[in-house]
Amino acid sequence: MFKEFKEFAVKGNALDLAIGVIIGAAFGSIVTSLVKDILMPPIGLLTGGLDFSNKFLVLKGATNGAMFATPADAVKAGAITWNYGNFVSSIINFLIVAFCVFVLVRAINKMKRPALTTAPVSKDCPFCQMTVPIKAARCPHCTSEIAGSVRA
Repeated sequence: MFKEFKEFAVKGNALDLAIGVIIGAAFGSIVTSLVKDILMPPIGLLTGGLDFSNKFLVLKGATNGAMFATPADAVKAGAITWNYGNFVSSIINFLIVAFCVFVLVRAINKMKRPALTTAPVSKDCPFCQMTVPIKAARCPHCTSEIAGSVRA
């Protein structure tokens, strides 16, 4: 059983997945800091000091009927809160991560595309869709005349 686990653990896919999870966790903390420390303060400034992390709605108040400035204060007093500000921050977090992943995938796909460095040597017949030499004036498969061909 240990031998099978060892074979599984050292397979390329398992290692790639493990590395992806570790890098993803590190990337997630970077994006969280970006949203919390860099993006949200200017948004709060533009919205007149609005701090999304302190936005909440008290669903059930504390037994003493006190008012709360932060969700943490409300929880300490035994109130039940709906922390919609954290949800807004999470949505912004997700959108930034999704955009970064999109840009990364787009760049990787662009690098994978082969560069066209040589002229094409064949083309498709417009009638039968078979591949013919680029200089062919007539298709050898359906004998149709190919428009735009140059006879040598």
